[in-house]
Amino acid sequence: MPDLPDFHSFDGLIFDCDGTLIDTMPAHFRAWSETMNAHGIDFPEDRFYALGGVPASRIVAMLADEQGVALDALAVAHEKERHFLDHHTHGMQLIEEVAGIAREHRGRVPLAVATGGLRQVIEPMLVEQGVRDWFDAVVTADDVEHYKPAPDTYLLAAEKIGVDPSRCCAFEDTDLGMEAIRAAGMTAVDIRPLRG
Repeated sequence: MPDLPDFHSFDGLIFDCDGTLIDTMPAHFRAWSETMNAHGIDFPEDRFYALGGVPASRIVAMLADEQGVALDALAVAHEKERHFLDHHTHGMQLIEEVAGIAREHRGRVPLAVATGGLRQVIEPMLVEQGVRDWFDAVVTADDVEHYKPAPDTYLLAAEKIGVDPSRCCAFEDTDLGMEAIRAAGMTAVDIRPLRG
């Protein structure tokens, strides 16, 4: 078990969603694979995990450009998210090592979600998992212009819960997300070692 900070010493806790709070990443990869294959685009699993936290439309545009495929990146990104919601959300579970931290601190300090996902996907998942009311704010890719690894998502989350970024601890499962937390001036917790 890695050394963890004393979470009680912070004035706010902020959580990424996909792969941090909810175990969505395998389901997202299946939805990505099926959608990209339908458009003749290759998206290897290691690349998918390396791009965790990057909004879907940016991923589609990047892959299409690299592979010389002409398409409407925003439309294909929405297609992927619809496919995910329609076919891949059943049976997803909270990541208890992280959800337990949120559960212990809800109502004691402000909590927020800071995600690269779209609000239309994230909000229903939080509701389905029974945790939406734990969080005082949910910041999504719809709310910022500059995405992770830029700090904007985390900075806006701190602003919405009324806590100075330096007094926040944030949780992530990707290198890009960790970079975003540090750029925001927050204490960063990489949840990957927590999951063994």
